[in-house]
Amino acid sequence: MRTLFSLLFLVLAFVLGFLLYKSIEEPINFNNQRAIRDAAVSEKLEMVRSAQELYRDITGEFAPRFDTLKQVLTEGELLSIRVVGDPDDPNFTGEIQYDTTRIPALDTIGGLGIVLEDLEKVPFTDGKVEFDIDAKVIEYQSTNVPVVQVGVRKSAYMGTYGDARFQRYDQNYDPNVPMSFGDLNKPTLAGTWQ
Repeated sequence: MRTLFSLLFLVLAFVLGFLLYKSIEEPINFNNQRAIRDAAVSEKLEMVRSAQELYRDITGEFAPRFDTLKQVLTEGELLSIRVVGDPDDPNFTGEIQYDTTRIPALDTIGGLGIVLEDLEKVPFTDGKVEFDIDAKVIEYQSTNVPVVQVGVRKSAYMGTYGDARFQRYDQNYDPNVPMSFGDLNKPTLAGTWQ
């Protein structure tokens, strides 16, 4: 009988030890995965933001779809204007000249770290989830300005950690809040991760 109680207590000690280990392991894994996944998604969003800025330099507005964005960045051209002379110098007596050249956008995107292949795909989703994208022109302070918003809900890329029950480890974590940049109501390209 005494041996039975000893074995029972030993099993109970192992079960309690395992439960203690699991209660510590889950928040650590959640925080590690969240940091890794948030960093990958924010890096991809920064790349999309750079692509949108380049698109705006070419067309004057933002791309409302990824296929349009990719096409213009592949086929479009940027203007490079070199000014010879100083138009702001009152003592300059020579003639001011403007030398305009066109540079293919495709030559520029590599230097900016933009990779067009799978630009719309959200990391950690096996290519099944794409970023939400929208762009339009709004009137802001009596001026028409282009605006854009690109993002994805955290639950889409967090995998098993995309559940609201993980808020108990961090009260600021909400899987239904998107990680995004831009705003459709005002001209900004700020990201929610910044």
